[in-house]
Amino acid sequence: MRSLLRAADTRATMVVVALLVAMVAVLDPFRLNLMGKYMSFAFVALGIVLLWGYGGVLSLGQGLFFGAGGYMMAMFLKLEASAPELPDFMVWSSVDQLPVWWQPFRSFPVTLLLILSVAPVTAYLFAYAIFKKRVGGVYFAIVTLSLALTGTVLIVGQQGDTGGANGITDFRTLLGMDIVSDGAKQTLYLIEAAVLAAAMLCCVALLRSRFGKVLIAIRDKEDRVRFSGYNTAHMKAFVFAISALLSCIGGAFYSLQVGLISPTAVGVVASIEMVILAAVGGRLSIPGAVVGALLVGFLKSYLSEAFPEIWLYFLGALFIVVVAFMPLGMAGVVQRLAAGRVSAKVMP
Repeated sequence: MRSLLRAADTRATMVVVALLVAMVAVLDPFRLNLMGKYMSFAFVALGIVLLWGYGGVLSLGQGLFFGAGGYMMAMFLKLEASAPELPDFMVWSSVDQLPVWWQPFRSFPVTLLLILSVAPVTAYLFAYAIFKKRVGGVYFAIVTLSLALTGTVLIVGQQGDTGGANGITDFRTLLGMDIVSDGAKQTLYLIEAAVLAAAMLCCVALLRSRFGKVLIAIRDKEDRVRFSGYNTAHMKAFVFAISALLSCIGGAFYSLQVGLISPTAVGVVASIEMVILAAVGGRLSIPGAVVGALLVGFLKSYLSEAFPEIWLYFLGALFIVVVAFMPLGMAGVVQRLAAGRVSAKVMP
C-alpha cells in the first residue's frame, strides 16, 4: 500500500507541474502574473513541509528568508534601473554614495550566488547553535518569530539603505531585457515553473532517501535517534537551511513577478501566512504544499475583488475548517480516499 501511495504522490507532483505549464495557454498576462506571484510562495510552502511536516520543527520566521531573497534581487534590479545614479530613495534620504554592502549587487552572477548561499549558510549556523543546546518546539518558533519582527524593524528603520516602509520599487528590466511586457511575463513564468518543478522533485527525492527516513525518525523519537549515534542537531539545522534556501528563491521570484519588495513580506503576519499555506495544502505533501499556496493566493485575490469588505472572514473560515477537520490539509483527505480505494481492491 505504501508503494502505491508513493507512486500516487509522484503522479500528483507531475500533474501539478503539468497544470502549471498549461496555465500559460489559459490565463491572460495579468492573471498569469498573479499565478507567478502565488508560485513564489509555493517555494516557501515546500520548505515548511520539509521542516515542519517531516522534521517536526515549526518556524514562524520564514518571511525573513523570503524577504532576504526578495531584497537581494530587488537591489540588483534597482541598481540596474537607476544606473549610473543612486537609487531614488537614497537621493531622497540624502545618501551621498552607494553603501558598501550594496556594491556586490551590481553583478547579476554575484547576486544569484548570494541568493543561493547567504540565507542557507546563515540559517544553518543559527539553527545548529540552537539545536545543539536542544532548544526546540515552541521555543524555536518564538525565536524565529522574533527574528522576523526584528528584520522588519531594521528594514523600516534604515530608510536610506533599504527604502524603509516603502521598500524597493520601480524596476522594469533584467540584464537590459524588459520584464513588464506580456512576452517577458510569460517567459519569466515558465522559468519559475521549471525551477519550482525541480524543487518539488528534489524534495521528493530527499524524503525518499536515507536522510528523509532519519528525519522522520527524529521528528517522532529524537532521543532514540540521538542514542543511535546520529547528530540530530546537524540534521535539523540542515533541513532548516534547505527551507531557508527555498524561501530565498521564492522571494527572488516574488520581486521579479510583482516588481517590488517591502517589509510586509518579511514580518510576522507574512511568516504566519506562509505556515498556513502548507497547512491548507498538507504539511506532509510536496504537491499539496504547492496546491495550497496557489489556492490560498487565488482565494485572497478573488475574494478581495468579489467581497472587498468581508473577504477576510471567508479566508478565516477556510483556515478554521482546515485546522478543525483536516489536520493534514487537502492532501490528507485525498490520501485517505486513495488508501480506501487501495484497501477495497486488495480485499477479496
